[in-house]
Amino acid sequence: MKDFNPEQTDRIIEMAWEDRTPFEAIEFQFGVSEAEVIEIMRSELKLSSFKLWRKRVNSGVSQKHLKKRNTEINRFKCNRQRTISHNKISKS
Repeated sequence: MKDFNPEQTDRIIEMAWEDRTPFEAIEFQFGVSEAEVIEIMRSELKLSSFKLWRKRVNSGVSQKHLKKRNTEINRFKCNRQRTISHNKISKS
């Protein structure tokens, strides 16, 4: 697993926690796979928080996997999202 500074780790956790941010967006921005994101979440969150997150991601409510997403959603971010610092994804 890669070493990230605290700001990068916080951003990965934030993106992983958001239901509409797919794992592919995290991989695009930080170069970490879904399995590595799960390991980061497991090591950084309390056990109860991690279990709640995993349950939500696997429940079908979350759109963390592009294959399970509505085909009308064709972007990594909300079109109303403002600029996020250190975000490599185009803001246009």
